[in-house]
Amino acid sequence: MSHLPGKFIWFEHTSNDIARARAFYEPLFDWHAEAMPMGGQTYHMIHSSANNGIGGFVTAEPGEKSRWVSYVSVADVDASHAAALRAGAKSQQAPTDYPPVGRGAAIVDPTGAPISLWKSNEGDRADVQQVPDGEWCWNELWTPDTRTALAFYEKVFGYLHETMDMGEQGPYYVLKTADGQSRGGLCTSAQPSAPPMWLPYVSVADCDATAAQAKKLGAQAVLVPPTDIPDIGRFAILADPLGAAVAVIKTVPMRG
Repeated sequence: MSHLPGKFIWFEHTSNDIARARAFYEPLFDWHAEAMPMGGQTYHMIHSSANNGIGGFVTAEPGEKSRWVSYVSVADVDASHAAALRAGAKSQQAPTDYPPVGRGAAIVDPTGAPISLWKSNEGDRADVQQVPDGEWCWNELWTPDTRTALAFYEKVFGYLHETMDMGEQGPYYVLKTADGQSRGGLCTSAQPSAPPMWLPYVSVADCDATAAQAKKLGAQAVLVPPTDIPDIGRFAILADPLGAAVAVIKTVPMRG
């Protein structure tokens, strides 16, 4: 059993209508969800076509908007939660045990983006060279204050960063752990009206076909149409039928 602090290891769709969310995502990404009891409630665990557990659907609180919630692995939930509060974050949920799976907490970073902390009792899935289609492959923070966000995530989670010049879009920061592994991105919000948020990416075989299928399945909008990123791949950003943002990407095959 091993843990990979700094890796995003779980994603939950906080949903106003789980049945509707499942009807959209299961055919879009070839997922299937299995209902299981957890803490007196029913948890709908998402499995990829490779039968890997990759996330879940949970019922939103009254008045809460549907959204994807990102979980980052930490070595110590209590210590990371306390460090985040000292660095200017707000607590959404204090450190809590979820037997038998692990311990977690939830915060809102100083720029307003929610993120959850997690320490699994079973360890984290190992990194792979090529993420299978239908599974999470990247995570990206959209924030109006990149300077504050970068300082926060480096201080609390120990990230290092590399800077990419994106021209008119401004700098793009690649967050890395001390071993050199890229774990996520940080940039100015691509949609000016979007709230600060972590935007997860799903690997797909065909970005254009997935965006077209999403519209047929009831997506509210294609927020960013299929677009090429040189040497990286082709991506699109969708608003699902409940308004939650999610990105898809067909990556350029790795050389070597």
